[in-house]
Amino acid sequence: CSELHVDLTPDGDTRGALVNKNDPRCFEIWNLVFIQFNANAGGTFSPLPQRHVDTGMGFERVTAIVQGTRNLTDFSGAISNYETDIFRPIFDELEKLSGKKYGSTIPKHGSAGESDEEKIDIAFRVIADHIRTLAFAIADGIIPSNEGRGYVLRRVLRRAVRYGRTLDFHQPFFFKLVDVVAQTMGDVFAEVRAKLKTIKETICREEESFNKTLDKGIETFNRMMEALERDVPKVAPLGGYVIMPERFAFELYDTYGFPIDLTELMARERGFTVDAAGFEKHMQEQRARARAAQKMEVIEPTGAINSPPTEFLGYDELDVTTTVLGPPGQKWLIVERTPFYAAMGGQISDNGRAETASGAFDIKNVLKTGTDVFVHWSEKDFDVSTGSQVRLIVNASRRHAIERHHTVTHLLHWALHEIVSRDAAQKGSYVGPDKLTFDFSSAALTPRQKREVEKLVNEKIAENVLVSWTEIPYAEAKKRSDIQQFFGEKYGDRVRVVQIGGEAKALDGYSMELCGGTHVRSTAEIGVFRIVSEYAIAAGIRRIEAVAGDAARVWAEEEAARQQERFEILARKKSDLGALPTFAREAETAEMLRQTDARAAHLEKVDVDVREWEKKNAKASDAQIKSRAAEIAKGLAASCAGKDFCVSEVPKADGRLLGAVVDALKAEFKGPIFLAGAIDGRVALIASVPKEMTSKFQANKLIQETAALVGGKGGGRPESAQGGGTDASKINQALDRAKKVFTG
Repeated sequence: CSELHVDLTPDGDTRGALVNKNDPRCFEIWNLVFIQFNANAGGTFSPLPQRHVDTGMGFERVTAIVQGTRNLTDFSGAISNYETDIFRPIFDELEKLSGKKYGSTIPKHGSAGESDEEKIDIAFRVIADHIRTLAFAIADGIIPSNEGRGYVLRRVLRRAVRYGRTLDFHQPFFFKLVDVVAQTMGDVFAEVRAKLKTIKETICREEESFNKTLDKGIETFNRMMEALERDVPKVAPLGGYVIMPERFAFELYDTYGFPIDLTELMARERGFTVDAAGFEKHMQEQRARARAAQKMEVIEPTGAINSPPTEFLGYDELDVTTTVLGPPGQKWLIVERTPFYAAMGGQISDNGRAETASGAFDIKNVLKTGTDVFVHWSEKDFDVSTGSQVRLIVNASRRHAIERHHTVTHLLHWALHEIVSRDAAQKGSYVGPDKLTFDFSSAALTPRQKREVEKLVNEKIAENVLVSWTEIPYAEAKKRSDIQQFFGEKYGDRVRVVQIGGEAKALDGYSMELCGGTHVRSTAEIGVFRIVSEYAIAAGIRRIEAVAGDAARVWAEEEAARQQERFEILARKKSDLGALPTFAREAETAEMLRQTDARAAHLEKVDVDVREWEKKNAKASDAQIKSRAAEIAKGLAASCAGKDFCVSEVPKADGRLLGAVVDALKAEFKGPIFLAGAIDGRVALIASVPKEMTSKFQANKLIQETAALVGGKGGGRPESAQGGGTDASKINQALDRAKKVFTG
């Protein structure tokens, strides 16, 4: 029997009348799917090595029937997946966090909930269901992101967070439910308990990020809906769904991070549908703009596709004489064998030169096509003929710098697992001669973690252990949990394992990764390692920039110059600073880095001292300004006594002094005030109008008029405004204009 349905009516005698009728009294518990073939891209089918039958009899479904009927003894109640001890602990925690109760109400089919209780119960069910999805997926190593599986998770999480607003959650709450999932499911899914901290931190980061835009996005959505609802009678018959324009949905996605399915859900709750096809068109246009913005190089020129694969010799040789395969007279060259590494796997390509019978050519870049053909690029046409010999010479010093950074990237990856978390998964990298960058999933590293990671890497470098590599079948590599490999990468039947430590090719190193890049032969060749910076590049994704060997020395010299510049800026503010510790360019690299650390610590102390000194001086300056302003205000109050307004020039006054004068004068003079002053040709203007007089005079309008006269601009509020200009010779015109305005 391919389908089994349980008749849950009290007498169990409907004889199949309720089957597939969307009636909760008839519950499907079994639906066979025969897993036998793999559907190939060309439309053909090939037998699977292992074939089986999927019954569809899920855990939640069986639990619902067993517990909902009291072990098949009582059929009087409704059966629901949610009325079980699978979901009840999550509901209990949600009730405690929200102060609301789950009422087991079920909305009409297709409804988003008509009463507040129904909407609350829907939120309970969605949140409880989604927290399990997130917990299990993150435990399996999937991280919310903007691509692939990660974006599916992000959409699920954001949908749950939005439903949290129904329960009046406006601060992160979703991550607090992970403990319940671990308690109830941890015996079966041990990974949830083992990675509890990582799961909670990941969900919390995502919640915090989405919360920053969610409320503003909801406000924008509501305004959109209000505008559409006003037009409903004009554009659609009563009772039908009205289409939400695609530009609205795209704005919510692009500005506030609303996935399209979240917008569709919210629109459906208001009786609208979304123009999904139009939204997808906007997405395609955005992708096209992104592609156009990238500087892409053509990596498969005509002729490369039909060439045989290039033999790469660059692991062992940097100078190779080989045969030209073509083409003559082009800026790109294909050969039988090459020592040049092509850009891939995060490592940039080699450069160097090609020597032929007709001359030498600089090779600027090397790219690898999908058919494993290495294409060597130059800035001028290669004067070669097919079949002739060419000598290819890699820039050795540049290659060795790249190798140092590539091997230390493996050490950094290993150290992050040791110090930070085993779940710090690599998300990308750049390996060049000048630096390395390493992207990984994690919360921000603490200063202590950064120091410990850097220290551990340098300790491993100093051990001077062997770096080796060997090729093994990919099927064998997949069985080894101690060999790092990356989901989404395409591997061939045989893969190259780079190991640090252990015996050569014995696959017993402490760091082992699938890698096709070039590496040093021992860790001592790397030199001193320094983490330069660590920062976020996306939600839950961090980037470390680092340098090693000669690049660390270059960085130290550049950092010392930056420190000197910073010190000179501080010295211009406060002259009696302690001297900056010396920096010796002739020192060993490790000593140069220690010197930059000492200078950084000194600069941090000096910076604090200067800020404190500035605060004290500012207080003294404020006191002097207030004192002078009080004297000026006293004189103005006397000269303006009995007048309806006060218009005056204050000699040698800037905006700060004028503001203090107005504040002091308003205590003694109750009419409108306009003051002007100038220092070094810079004009300052200020206007103040009592609030009860703003219907007659507006300070902001007066400042706009008078600032234009002195060659500047300004603005503010009707009761208070400021402005300025560059033509001090026109101050009298500004004063005359103010008098004219106040006299009416």
